[in-house]
Amino acid sequence: MPVIAVDKPLGLTSHDVVNRARRARGTRRVGHTGTLDPLATGVLVLCVDASTKLVQFMEADTKAYLAWISLGAGTPTLDAEGPVTEQQHVAMPTDEALDDLRETLYTFIGPQAQVPPQYSAVQVGGRRAYAVARSGGELDLPARNVVIHSLDLLGVYPSVEEAPHAFSRGDGGWTPDSDGRSFTLPPPLGRFPTLLVRASVGSGTYLRSLARDVGAALGVPAHLAGLVRTRVGRYDLAEAVSVEHLADAEGLPDLAALDFPHIEANERLARELRQGKRPKSAALGRHVVTLDGSLVAVVDGDGGALRVVRAWA
Repeated sequence: MPVIAVDKPLGLTSHDVVNRARRARGTRRVGHTGTLDPLATGVLVLCVDASTKLVQFMEADTKAYLAWISLGAGTPTLDAEGPVTEQQHVAMPTDEALDDLRETLYTFIGPQAQVPPQYSAVQVGGRRAYAVARSGGELDLPARNVVIHSLDLLGVYPSVEEAPHAFSRGDGGWTPDSDGRSFTLPPPLGRFPTLLVRASVGSGTYLRSLARDVGAALGVPAHLAGLVRTRVGRYDLAEAVSVEHLADAEGLPDLAALDFPHIEANERLARELRQGKRPKSAALGRHVVTLDGSLVAVVDGDGGALRVVRAWA
């Protein structure tokens, strides 16, 4: 224990935050449930000590973002690290063109085959793509199956600097609010028309690749000029702690951190699961099994029996 949602600041890698948590909490046992790029900010979920057992169950959590996609400039990293290697004049869309932009975004909703960025941690033949890219090479990265749940166009602006940087959380997610919380974005690479998009995506989705692909669908180069992760599973940015408060952050206990339906066990069921048996059950899908409020196991049900994925003593 515990599981802690951290607000990762601009410029730090996810590993940097893990190292800070190790020092702050006095333990080497710290892991995270999904990498966040250095030029992105927002929710990074950490599991500390015994809670590292939960990482495998939280990596597939749905994630929500605010994304600033600049049109007319492409970069090798697909984000604001730069430099700009492709450039094309893009006029500010007219009001009539906004519907076309929304239709383009709509085509990306649902299951997608997405090619990861060259500057990513994806491995091919034991080599990291970013290491090859930084040495001047390029790997043939296969497309990966991802799911994009929703893409909401919140506005189009003449540049990323003129787009909203302050937001507040509402029922539909984080929305522009001049009196809300201000987010820090990377220095812009120039003045380019910029889409502000609110996205909800499945595990493994690269927003940098999405920015590239949206540009390609519009016939122009594009890059991700800014990114804020506002939610990971049940963890919202509004409840995330700063890296400066890692030492005294309470976080959530293991049971509260697992976002699965619950099965309340009796002594016999708990014993059988801890022994690795497959007791009968009509449950379907992944569940958390508890006994008197304590975590017993994470199981998968097929409608006939339960299979233990992980058990707790």
